[in-house]
Amino acid sequence: MTIEVKQLDRVVIRFAGDSGDGMQLTGDRFTAETASFGNDLSTLPNFPAEIRAPAGTLPGVSSFQLHFADHDILTPGDAPDVLIAMNPAALKANLPEVPRGATLIIDTADFTPRNLKRIGYEANPLESGELEAYHVIGLNLTGMTVESVKEFGLSRKDASRAKNMYSLGLVSWLFQRPVESTIEFLQTKFAGKPAIRDANIAAFRAGYNFGETAEEFSVRYEVKPARMATGTYRNISGNLALAYGLVAGAERTGLKLVLGAYPITPASDVLHELSKLKRFDVTTIQAEDEIAAVGAALGASFGGALGVTVSSGPGISLKSETIGLALMLELPLIVCDIQRAGPSTGMPTKTEQADLLQVMFGRNGESPLPVIAAQSPADCFSIAVEAARIAVTYRTPVMVLSDGYLANGSEPWQVPQIDDLPTTDPNFTTEPNATNDKGEPVYLPYVRDPETLARAWAIPGTPGLDHRVGGLEKEDKTGNISYDPANHDLMIRTRQAKVDGITVPPLEVDDPDGTAKVLVLGWGSTYGPIGAACRRVRKVGGQIAQTHLRHLNPFPANLGEVLAKYDKVLVPEMNLGQLAMLLRSKYLVDVVSYAQVRGMPLGAAELAEVIGNLVEETEGIEDDVRYLGEAAASVTHGEALGVQPNGIHHPEGAR
Repeated sequence: MTIEVKQLDRVVIRFAGDSGDGMQLTGDRFTAETASFGNDLSTLPNFPAEIRAPAGTLPGVSSFQLHFADHDILTPGDAPDVLIAMNPAALKANLPEVPRGATLIIDTADFTPRNLKRIGYEANPLESGELEAYHVIGLNLTGMTVESVKEFGLSRKDASRAKNMYSLGLVSWLFQRPVESTIEFLQTKFAGKPAIRDANIAAFRAGYNFGETAEEFSVRYEVKPARMATGTYRNISGNLALAYGLVAGAERTGLKLVLGAYPITPASDVLHELSKLKRFDVTTIQAEDEIAAVGAALGASFGGALGVTVSSGPGISLKSETIGLALMLELPLIVCDIQRAGPSTGMPTKTEQADLLQVMFGRNGESPLPVIAAQSPADCFSIAVEAARIAVTYRTPVMVLSDGYLANGSEPWQVPQIDDLPTTDPNFTTEPNATNDKGEPVYLPYVRDPETLARAWAIPGTPGLDHRVGGLEKEDKTGNISYDPANHDLMIRTRQAKVDGITVPPLEVDDPDGTAKVLVLGWGSTYGPIGAACRRVRKVGGQIAQTHLRHLNPFPANLGEVLAKYDKVLVPEMNLGQLAMLLRSKYLVDVVSYAQVRGMPLGAAELAEVIGNLVEETEGIEDDVRYLGEAAASVTHGEALGVQPNGIHHPEGAR
């Protein structure tokens, strides 16, 4: 049979199955193959909080979505073009998000009356006509996997566990992915279990070969490599990038890195990764709780290291008193908040941006701290380096915001040259810096740099530089305990002035024609969806400006001027409008808040419709039907960039 090869500009694939089916591993391996091929990509792992929900149930469904393309992309895609469903629950949980005309590759092994009934199917969807709008490929992947590995003498249960590798081989063939890296990975991962190793490799190859010989597939798809700037690239997740950035930031300040952390989803990977990097003068402390973790990090900073602590919203709540102590002591400390859905323990494996007000104001007293936020998985590296610069230069704790979407997602990262990263001199005080009334040299720990207002920093044990620490208010210059009202007012205002004076790059606006009346302003992980949505609006003729905040405290000095230039400012957030509230209060601008708190990233298509409708409203178009928003929502990533669309969908009504 002759197999046609069809060129595509982009594809969104989602692997879905039970938590025990290895969907995250399968997605990771397909991502690695795609990265080595040279496509631009973005991923979205999605898994339940339970360690192991009952097999075959809706709460236990785990999925991994990958968007890859031959051009620049910004999001993991709104919906899959191809869904690989390993059981009925995976199909039922994901089908509402799959557009008409998409391809469904379904493992039919578990479509028994008992399994269907337990998840609410009255009839087998493979036979009832429910899937007529899709291109359905039903295969007994489990049975074929067991057959392909029977020579290795595994039990049926152990043999069936290799079905994720069988499906990976099949999809690798379908999209012409490299296979060598996956085989090498399996050889390494299961080096101590030869039978498991050989079975997984055999299943992977069998799946690939099945695609080559089966009549179910008459078309293969090719997505060519993307054009990227010259350099060395690797695929990287947000948590891994953050870990590397912390190491690089410490190196560029000349300080030892000490991490104090307590495991918490989705921040634990930073602890895991940094624990592997002892050769870079990194010390990691897995503490008994969140309070001990931040205390260890602050103690390290007091001792002359760069203290770091990593957590998520619930842990940040527990750390707040010690963070306030770091502010009072005016010592560098990096606090990374990998946000997740709340409140309380909320939805641990789902993403959100709802900790902004917490990190801004979640401490007692007047306690200002600089706050910065990463905008993409790769940007987590840069934001960590920036945090080290601010913390050491200004002698202050710094709040770094990421979230579950960035932490677990991945994208290509151009590996920087270490010499290109900024350096920061900790400028330790080693000699007395003042004289007393008797003319004798003394050390005054709260003598400040006139430009940065950073206080002197002396490593404990330096001869003659003894000083007092603690959470009680400090006397100006001496650091002695003070209850004087005028001194308290001075110290409060000085600490605020120090944060206000932090050097922040001016805000840059993407406004191609300079004629837009609507500005879309975001922060953190909304960068990708906002960028993709604005591309869609521009493609259908809408004039739209876009900008993104990485520094949230202090704001860029020109932010007020930027806001005043536009008739409308739209602020999309994964919370109930926290940045919108800050902008309204500070700049008296009636920004338009677009708030979603669903535990998932914003969708580019829905956001494009909101933007398009606002543009029409601002332009004074009063049609009952908003053409621009509807048209923008239907544009694909490729079309938005001028790439000839060539999708995988076939039936009428496909996206």
